Amino acid sequence: MTATLSARADRAPALGVSPGRTRALAAQQRFPARTVPESWPGTERSRVEAARLLSRPPYTLKNAGSELHHKHGIVMVLDWLEDQPGQTWQERWQASGIEQAGAAWRPVIKQWLHERGLKVAWRMPVVGRALTTVISAELLRPSVDWLAAGASRQGVLVRSMAHSRDPRGFERLRELGSQAQGVRPGAVSTTLCRSALILAAKGGTLADITIGDVLELLDIQAVVLKRAMAGTEVFYRLLHQFGAFGEDAPPNLRAVRNLGQRTPEELIDRYGLICRPVRDLLVDYLRERQPALDHNSLKSLSYHLGKCFWQDIEHHHPGADSLRLAPDVIGQWKQRIRTKEKTVTDPDGRRTSTKVERLNHRDTLTQVRAFYLDIAQWALEDPGRWGPWVAPSPVRADELENRKHQRRRKARMDARTRERLPVLPVLVRSVDQRRRDAAAVLEAARQTRPGEVFTAAGQQLVRAVVPHGTAGRIWAEAPGTSKRRDLGLEDERAFWTWAAVEVLRSTGIRVEELLELSHHSLVQYRLPTTGELVPLLQIVPSKTDTERLLLVSPELADVLSAIICRARDSTGAVPLVRSWDRRECEWQAPAPLLFQRRISGEDRAFTDETVRTMLDQALIATGLIDATGDPLRYTPHDFRRLFITDAILNGLPPHIAQVIAGHQDINVTLGYKAVYPEEAIQAHMAFLARRRSLRPSEEYRVPTDEEWQEFLGHFERRKVSIGACGRAFGAPCIHEHACVRCPMLWPDPAQRDRLVEIRDNLLDRIAEAEREGWLGEVEGLQVSLAGAEEKLTQLDRRPASRSVVDLGIPSFGQIADRRS
Repeated sequence: MTATLSARADRAPALGVSPGRTRALAAQQRFPARTVPESWPGTERSRVEAARLLSRPPYTLKNAGSELHHKHGIVMVLDWLEDQPGQTWQERWQASGIEQAGAAWRPVIKQWLHERGLKVAWRMPVVGRALTTVISAELLRPSVDWLAAGASRQGVLVRSMAHSRDPRGFERLRELGSQAQGVRPGAVSTTLCRSALILAAKGGTLADITIGDVLELLDIQAVVLKRAMAGTEVFYRLLHQFGAFGEDAPPNLRAVRNLGQRTPEELIDRYGLICRPVRDLLVDYLRERQPALDHNSLKSLSYHLGKCFWQDIEHHHPGADSLRLAPDVIGQWKQRIRTKEKTVTDPDGRRTSTKVERLNHRDTLTQVRAFYLDIAQWALEDPGRWGPWVAPSPVRADELENRKHQRRRKARMDARTRERLPVLPVLVRSVDQRRRDAAAVLEAARQTRPGEVFTAAGQQLVRAVVPHGTAGRIWAEAPGTSKRRDLGLEDERAFWTWAAVEVLRSTGIRVEELLELSHHSLVQYRLPTTGELVPLLQIVPSKTDTERLLLVSPELADVLSAIICRARDSTGAVPLVRSWDRRECEWQAPAPLLFQRRISGEDRAFTDETVRTMLDQALIATGLIDATGDPLRYTPHDFRRLFITDAILNGLPPHIAQVIAGHQDINVTLGYKAVYPEEAIQAHMAFLARRRSLRPSEEYRVPTDEEWQEFLGHFERRKVSIGACGRAFGAPCIHEHACVRCPMLWPDPAQRDRLVEIRDNLLDRIAEAEREGWLGEVEGLQVSLAGAEEKLTQLDRRPASRSVVDLGIPSFGQIADRRS
């Protein structure tokens, strides 16, 4: 079996097997399953010894009538096996042809009964039970394929194994399942069935089960049953807690299948290259570049060189064994990577195939040119190693000119941002309403007994009567239908969709930074003079390997407090979970991540795929469409572009937006801004000129006590009559202290009456100006009126009553002490 799996894993990339399948095969190579020996003491028993063994406890039944039928069944099974060729019971089993029949094995024995002149009607049920007993006694061991196909009645097999093979082990495993929080009884039953199948195929007890046995069974079940298997993580975790795998075993099945960082050999061998010398050259090249690259960049480099370049050359030009390629070969290769096939469906439903340009084909050209030039350069230093491979680069420098490509890409991104920015409020309102409705429906269902009708959020539902196996979950269905809805799952999805949208749009952080937010990311700084608390959000290093602190607005603080309350466990603490960094292919240290959820009794971190799926489902619910009429889609990175565009449009200086976004180059920040780039650049250049004139270079030194007090006083001077100013330190007031108009003003709910008074006064002044004909005055007053009404709308969007939630966040001083 191990050799077969190795061959399948080696062929997987060449045959186009999915990455998930490839990882599963590679995991089975790392953790091979136990092999079944050709013979063992149990299968070598004689007919007399086998009959004597099966006629004694624990293989007998307590009921006398059932035991009598059971004995008849055992006799028939042994008689049938003895009629088959072979010296042991296992050899006779394999020679009978029953393995090839799979789940349809009963006709094999029925035919034997007919040949013996025996009636089949009452004998087949007892034969099936007797066959299970023979398997439990280890007279024979069926293959995993035969068992996974459902050939054996799994409930009977579990009871037989638990009674005769390993009673204490099955009892202990059942106890672990019942004590595990969030694990449903159905998942425990599935775990017992799978464990019994492994014992039947491999022998031994539960303590003898290996990781390879588990992987082999799950893989075969997925292939035989042709569907995704449920309860796999619970199955592995309970056996791990049982102690079957040892102390050093990975804690969960995902850690087993995620192989970690791959070597250059493994990265290149994914593509099944035929020419061994070129394969070895690519491996050596990756190994040479590896110290200067992160693992994600190394994977990308192996993809461009191994798949997009040389695998394509070998596929279309068999026998290629040199980097010195003919001009026609190079031209055909460039044409293939430049275009791809795209299927288009017209309004009549006809599907046509057309060629379109690949947006990232220049990335491959860049990597191939660098590959050739690096080899030529290294050949000067080590001619014996790299000299034989020196060849002219197939990619010229002028082919990498991408100014036009960058302009097109900028135009596409700007159009995408302009299309999504106006409808962002629709998405925000939709996800918030879905969250409120889902919570209201769930709460109403909790107050309703099963079978009764309840109404919530404009919906009339019936709380479903669920079986014992789904206890703890709340189901409902619409009257007159049989389609059930898991209200708890709907509430969870609606909440986390709302949380992701709110955090992304309020901070502009990357999706990997969102998923790395933890309870430790929330810090607070108390002003020494006024005692005011300034909440800060710490963004850990990600793409640019630099961390930054963001000021938390009141709205964002409400969202974060709701997330923390949702993530806390029964002890009041945020559970520690490990997240998988798919870019670096490594597990992160356990941390109290904010974006986590409980699945099958295990706390798991969210993945970026989960966030994208939630966004797609939320947008489908809004009914928004794009310019082509298809459902509008948001990616997590769209919120980053929308955040920067909206902030700069509302007067935020681009250099401050650069710091907030964590960009190393301000041109990247300006590239994210979609509207009026010329105005943004001119405004920023003017701002730089003013700052340089006001702040000469001598000021860039260690601050004095007076300067430090000036810095602290900035936070105190944020206070205005109707709220607080949120502009960054050192940034002048861009609206000349017209606070009502300024988007950086955070209105204070306690000053709502003052805002209403200002709005009413503006209405009176506008009426007076129109009456007196002061049209120039009217225009300015209307701008101020729009700002005042916007501030009142912001206050109205906040909850009417807020409860104080202890977030447990450390102070800025505590963080500084810990780091020092």
